[in-house]
Amino acid sequence: MRVVVTRPRHSGERTVRRLTQMGHEAFLLPLAEPVHHTEEAGRALLSTQGAIAVTSAEAIRALAPLGPDLAPHLSRSLFAVGKATANEAADLGFSNIAMSEGGGAELADLISGHPDSLGGVPLLYLAGSPRAPGFEAGLTELRLPFFTVECYRMRDIAPDSAVLRRLFTDARADAVLLYSHQTAQRFFDLPFIWGNSEAFAETRFLCLSEAIAEAIPARTHFRADIADTPNEDRLLALLAHE
Repeated sequence: MRVVVTRPRHSGERTVRRLTQMGHEAFLLPLAEPVHHTEEAGRALLSTQGAIAVTSAEAIRALAPLGPDLAPHLSRSLFAVGKATANEAADLGFSNIAMSEGGGAELADLISGHPDSLGGVPLLYLAGSPRAPGFEAGLTELRLPFFTVECYRMRDIAPDSAVLRRLFTDARADAVLLYSHQTAQRFFDLPFIWGNSEAFAETRFLCLSEAIAEAIPARTHFRADIADTPNEDRLLALLAHE
């Protein structure tokens, strides 16, 4: 199958390799790129104690340039959404990691079950912008004190029309993988996409979660499929179902 991956380049290249190994023809179409705020993250670590939470591997990558200055914080409890984020944290040297499946709401539930890890101080949430509200809403509902610091921002990328023609009109895409609500909005807001709707008549839009599928226009929603669990393994499993 011809599959278009709409992830940022770092994570998207890994997905493209996975798809190629599965026998698909995979193409990367990043619609945003991260801008790291490493100094802000470093100041936040210095001014807080106790547990850290991350809902994206990009937050961990924003910490990497801290180098030796990160060492005193690697033993702090770290709560992460998903295997990829947890693995990124472990590779950087964090040693006390708890991982949740699902999204931000599930991570908040996990943290609520480990009150001793919070150490009686607010949780430090290293976040990105824009982001889904589920994690912070979940913490608020559970009355868990937290402090949010934005350690990266996703900057929009406007893909070249020639690239879009190569991916979608010179040859049709069988599937487009969508990993976030914001990415889905960026994709369908591209003038090329809504101006060439006939090119997507048989394209499936595979979504990591229901919230992402909500960003797909109503006229296209019948071609959306949603992973039964919001992780990449289950998302890629949708490719086996016609």
